[in-house]
Amino acid sequence: MAKIAVIYKSKYGWAKIYAEWIAQDLGADLIEVSAVKPADLAGYDCVVYGGGLYAGSIAGVKAVLKANCKNLAVFSVGLADPATAKYDININAKLFHLRGGIDYSKLNLAHKGIMAVLNKTISAKPESDWTSEDRGIRETYGGCVDFTDRASITSIIDYVKEVLR
Repeated sequence: MAKIAVIYKSKYGWAKIYAEWIAQDLGADLIEVSAVKPADLAGYDCVVYGGGLYAGSIAGVKAVLKANCKNLAVFSVGLADPATAKYDININAKLFHLRGGIDYSKLNLAHKGIMAVLNKTISAKPESDWTSEDRGIRETYGGCVDFTDRASITSIIDYVKEVLR
C-alpha cells in the first residue's frame, strides 16, 4: 500500500478544509507544514501540498519543494476562479487550484488593507471593464463567502491514484 502525506499551510482555514478532505479520501497522513522537515517526506510515495494563493505565490510551498518528493501534487486555494488563477512561481509538480472563501472579519490588518485597495481600484473602473473576479470582489466585499466544494478535489484524488499505479 502506498504511503501518502497531505501537507498544508492555512492562514484562514480554507486550505486546511481541502487538505482534510484529500487526506480522508486517500487514507493519507495529514500534516501542517510547520510540523514537517524536508527529510521527513522521503519515506512517502506521494506528497500532496496545499496552501493559500497570495499574489501569485502559494503559501509555504517552498518547504516541500526542498524535499525532492517522489511524486508531488500541489494545490492552491484562493478566491480566483480555477480557470483564471495565475502563478508567479515555477513548480515542478502537478498543480491544481481550488476555490476557498473569505471572511473579512477574520482578515489580518495587512490583508484587510490589500482588499480595501483592491476594492477601491475596482470601484474606480467603469463597470463595463470589470472582470468576473472584479464583480465577485465587489459583491462580497466586507462580508463572508465560502466557495469550498468537496467535489472539486476529485481531480487531485484521481491524479494521485494514477501516479501510484
